[in-house]
Amino acid sequence: IHGAIAEFLGKEGDLAVRTATLRQEDHGLTEDVLAKTDVLIWWGHRAHGEVQDAIVDRVYRRVLAGMGLIVLHSAHFSKIFKRLMGTSCSLRWREAGEKERVWVIEQGHPIAHGLDHYFEIPHTEMYGERFDIPEPDTLVLISWYEGGEVFRSGCCYKRGRGKVFYFAPGHETHPIYYQREVQQVISNAVRWARPISSLAEPLCGDSVPPLELLG
Repeated sequence: IHGAIAEFLGKEGDLAVRTATLRQEDHGLTEDVLAKTDVLIWWGHRAHGEVQDAIVDRVYRRVLAGMGLIVLHSAHFSKIFKRLMGTSCSLRWREAGEKERVWVIEQGHPIAHGLDHYFEIPHTEMYGERFDIPEPDTLVLISWYEGGEVFRSGCCYKRGRGKVFYFAPGHETHPIYYQREVQQVISNAVRWARPISSLAEPLCGDSVPPLELLG
């Protein structure tokens, strides 16, 4: 999965791409790596519990400080996404290889750039409501599935100084990340989520002197 995503993003002239995996030391997410990361893409499946809490804390602090986070498919159950959302992030699902129609409902949003009114994924895993997440700041995409369910499949959030985007498509048994429209959404999301200015630590709660004379 990480190789497929890195491959198409690596063809973008304005992006420098590297990968990090679960089995690497610190899952590949050292302090130094995160300090040099503008946007982190997170895909995970079944091994969410193996992610070290200390690394989750590290990523969480970076998001609050301004690093963008793109959460894909089954990473809805990742520790970092559940922590940022503050909910269970549970959903309904079904593996039947059915068609998914992804509707663009905010065509003026940067993540929707270059997309038509909708696109279809021929075979995918169904994700259905209710999806236990906070109301998105912006809902960009809604999916309909052949079995009749609907799902909020493209959700934007702001957490601290960082931007978070959840994108539902991406089941590992289908070539979804090779589809042009899916690649377009992820590329757009990376550009949308990257910090506008240099990353800085969140403002602390220390007492500060007044700017004007008091009394």
